Amino acid sequence: MFRRAVISWVGLCLLLLLPACAPRAVRPVVSGGPEDVARQYLDAWARNDVAAQRRGLVDAPADFDAQHARWRQDLGVVASRFDKLELESDDGITAVMKFRGVHSLRGLGDWEVESRLRFVRDGNRWSLRWTPEVFHPGTQTGDRFGRTRTWGPRAALLDARGELLTVPGEVIRVGVMPGRVKDRAAVASVLQAQLGVDPAKVFAALNAASTQPEQFLAFIDVRPERYQQVRPVLAPVPGIFFRKKAARLTPAEGFAAHTLGRVGEVTAEALQALGPLYQAGDVVGLSGLERAQERTLAGRPSGEVRLSRRAGGSEVLHRFDGEPGRDVRTTLRMDVQAAAEAALMDVTRPAALVAVDTRTGEVLAVASRPLGEALHRALTGRYPPGSTFKVVTAEALLASGLKPDSRVDCPLEVTAGRKRFRNFESEVLGTTTLRRAFALSCNTTFIQLSVKLDPRALEDAARRFGFGVAYDVGLPSPGATFPESRDDAERGAAAMGQGRVLVTPLHMATVAAAADSGVWHAPRLLADAASGPEARLSPGTSAPLRDLMRAVVTDGTAKSAGSLAGLLGKTGTAEFGTSVPPQTHAWFIGVRGGIGFAVFVEGGGVGGRVAVPLAARFLQALDAPEDAIAPPPGRL
Repeated sequence: MFRRAVISWVGLCLLLLLPACAPRAVRPVVSGGPEDVARQYLDAWARNDVAAQRRGLVDAPADFDAQHARWRQDLGVVASRFDKLELESDDGITAVMKFRGVHSLRGLGDWEVESRLRFVRDGNRWSLRWTPEVFHPGTQTGDRFGRTRTWGPRAALLDARGELLTVPGEVIRVGVMPGRVKDRAAVASVLQAQLGVDPAKVFAALNAASTQPEQFLAFIDVRPERYQQVRPVLAPVPGIFFRKKAARLTPAEGFAAHTLGRVGEVTAEALQALGPLYQAGDVVGLSGLERAQERTLAGRPSGEVRLSRRAGGSEVLHRFDGEPGRDVRTTLRMDVQAAAEAALMDVTRPAALVAVDTRTGEVLAVASRPLGEALHRALTGRYPPGSTFKVVTAEALLASGLKPDSRVDCPLEVTAGRKRFRNFESEVLGTTTLRRAFALSCNTTFIQLSVKLDPRALEDAARRFGFGVAYDVGLPSPGATFPESRDDAERGAAAMGQGRVLVTPLHMATVAAAADSGVWHAPRLLADAASGPEARLSPGTSAPLRDLMRAVVTDGTAKSAGSLAGLLGKTGTAEFGTSVPPQTHAWFIGVRGGIGFAVFVEGGGVGGRVAVPLAARFLQALDAPEDAIAPPPGRL
């Protein structure tokens, strides 16, 4: 009988799964048991479904919802997940479940917490007896969670030689106090005249602020040197005021503005793109390399999770170790960039100037105008290259066996694929040399010769100059396209850089560089980035190609720059639009002293008359002593 009683007791233990009778690791999950209730509760927590959480509680605190909301708000919790659920004890009446919570804190990262859920049994029903220790062990009613968060100093953008391109500094914010304005028209007029502020923007802001007369309405930030220039004119106008503001400055106003970019308070779009380490109010890169290299320059914020006791005192529950930002070295050269800025100083039309190292493809300077426009046309603007593309066509012709002294024809007009083409400004050279036809940019010569080539010859030459090749500059740039020609008419148009051929000013700088070095290199802006694709020109074409490009400067369409020793180049006047006569972009691509460059003026007219003088100004500024180059004024 005793034996039967022992067996019955063991059986009862197995049925009840008492901890003393069976190992915890093999305890099955019973529907409606503590494990089941815990999972339901934690799933509801992860969904932020406080009502569902509350349904599993016994004697829920009256402020349960408020405590959860405060915990989320004080810590900036954006998401929670839970795992490692484990039964720690169960005596049939009470039970304790251990679990791990991983809480994602906005702007800081994940905080891991191991805590407990305590259950009581009433009949067949298990319920959670909630206390604040669910958030963190040892937490008591009335305790309050908090956090700190700090960014370290933002690292710098450097030029190729390690010189600072960005430094901490100060700007002057120019604005208006509506209640002090006596003459709205006068305020709007002087802000437009001195700083280019749109009058409509001024009137709209003043109208919107009619109920807040002492509010400071900021319109533009200017550097201290610009402020000193405009203050004598702005300060006497009633209502205009100034405020100092910390800022990140470049060597001069407008210096590589589109490329380096700007910093400012994070926008909603940037916040979504940058991810959970960022939060509203952060100062981040908003454009250019400041945006593209944000994570490197900014590093990682540091912070703490703290618990303030109701009885007094506080403790650090967790530390987030930040990381300092790291400097980013670009391929830009301060002297070359300053020369590019000086060349475009008084250009009022949209324009671009890009310079690259002929040996590596490294971008030495890149400037876009206007400064107040977001489009970085030097890198992202795509345009027909016009006759600058004849460098590519000439390489294909040289590869086919022609020489600079080969005899060619330059009639007034030719027909290719039933389409008639004429020379620009009705030029006729008759029978001449390839060198002279190239120097004077005879369209009909290159159209006739190109349609006689193998159908793939021109496409292959374009490929050798990087057309259709994808590359990563370090900022968005679509490169150049040379679609396959469908007939002789398209091939003829493409031979002179029209039709469907499209390029960026950056890419045309690499074309000039390749003509000089014999190797096309993909451009890059970051010194530590791996070299991109490259292609070698056809054997034996580089030297005669330089011969042709020198003739452009000594005896051709760029003769106005003939005094610049060693300059090679090619002008371009690219037609666009549907007006009659068509509008034209002005181009000049050139090489000198290991620097390939492209000058582009959108809708500027004739390349030899508009782009060549800017190229000469660029090279003259590059030759001048560095302290003699004054980068142009512009907006931040």
